[in-house]
Amino acid sequence: MANIAAPPLVDALWLSQRLDDPHITVVDASFFLPAQQRNAKAEFAAAHIPGARFFDIDAIADIANPLPHMLPAPEFFAEQVGRLGIANDTHVIAYDGNDFMASARVWWTFRVFGHDRVSVLDGGFRRWQALGLPVSSEDTAGAERAFRPGFRPELVLNLETLRRLCDERTVQVLDARSPGRFAGTEPEPRAGLRSGHIPGSRHLFFKRLIDEATQGLKPVAELEALFRDAGIDLARPVATTCGTGVTASILALGLYLLGRPDAAVYDGSWTEWGGRADTPIETG
Repeated sequence: MANIAAPPLVDALWLSQRLDDPHITVVDASFFLPAQQRNAKAEFAAAHIPGARFFDIDAIADIANPLPHMLPAPEFFAEQVGRLGIANDTHVIAYDGNDFMASARVWWTFRVFGHDRVSVLDGGFRRWQALGLPVSSEDTAGAERAFRPGFRPELVLNLETLRRLCDERTVQVLDARSPGRFAGTEPEPRAGLRSGHIPGSRHLFFKRLIDEATQGLKPVAELEALFRDAGIDLARPVATTCGTGVTASILALGLYLLGRPDAAVYDGSWTEWGGRADTPIETG
């Protein structure tokens, strides 16, 4: 089966009818901010979609980098996802229990490493449970498989590249953090960071993309209005950022649905930018 692009979103009922499909691997990518005081691994052990494997974004990462869950080397990523039973012909379905954190990050990561057969479960685990679909506490270990990674550098930005693009004014920067964090009126959840945002960046709180009733992403027409109201020209390049590159991926997912599959994520995000003394900051 070729690496044909999968739809970015799949429905819970659709997935429930395909849990035995050998070409599908479901991964629980749940991630919680420190202030939420929740343990993703413990919650996975207690209840998850049957057959799902846990995708730890802090372990499948560049563990030598002091910044949190930065992209790993392609070879390390390949080794880790191969242990989850994922090969190049696998349709990966990522879900979480926390408003697309970090299922969208996992979706973006697979795309960075050249794998387009990846989808996000719309509405995540909460939608799955709300529909009364089955859950399991069994730890399912799939047979290890070979995964050959690619790499798409255009989908990820580092500090130096973002500085240059901002100076050249060739990219629109869109920040997914809460309004108070963007404005610099509330503290960052990670100690030692300055408050504010990248000069010239626009703001769209990631939770505004989510329909509270369904827990899924809002319809495309509503998403388009949100991005346009944030000052984003969908005909021009966009880079997304947040605190650690997780909720920025939710904006990238929304942009993909609007026909911008080339939206890049600033991997270091505010933890890197706000943690340095040599980067400019705006507030308000």
